[in-house]
Amino acid sequence: MLAAVLIAATPARAEIRIIQSPGGQVGPFLDLFEKVRESGERVVIDGPCLSACTLVLSIVPGERICVTKRAVLGFHAARSVDRRGHFYAEPEASVAVLAAYPGPVRDWISRRGGLTSRLLLLKARDLAAIYPRCR
Repeated sequence: MLAAVLIAATPARAEIRIIQSPGGQVGPFLDLFEKVRESGERVVIDGPCLSACTLVLSIVPGERICVTKRAVLGFHAARSVDRRGHFYAEPEASVAVLAAYPGPVRDWISRRGGLTSRLLLLKARDLAAIYPRCR
């Protein structure tokens, strides 16, 4: 439900437009992006796509992803929440997520120290060097 609210579908254009996603639990994003991949729709990143939202890069083919000038991708290490609401690191999951990203994204993250608890923001010139601008 959360992912559906944050991502607008435009069936007439056969595209999914990400306008603002703070991320969230991984499962719903994996399900959504698997459906998008199977549909053949293009993904337009047109605003912040943070945390679990960035899994789109691992699931949807890169040639079907484009970015606008408002696009921002936000990466951090995988983490889980316990019953008390405390976050804890998931190092194996972080390694798996990093390995699943396309090479240029992986390289960009690695040049900035890798996935940690700190949010890394990929935007502007660095993002345009990896993904084409939407037309």
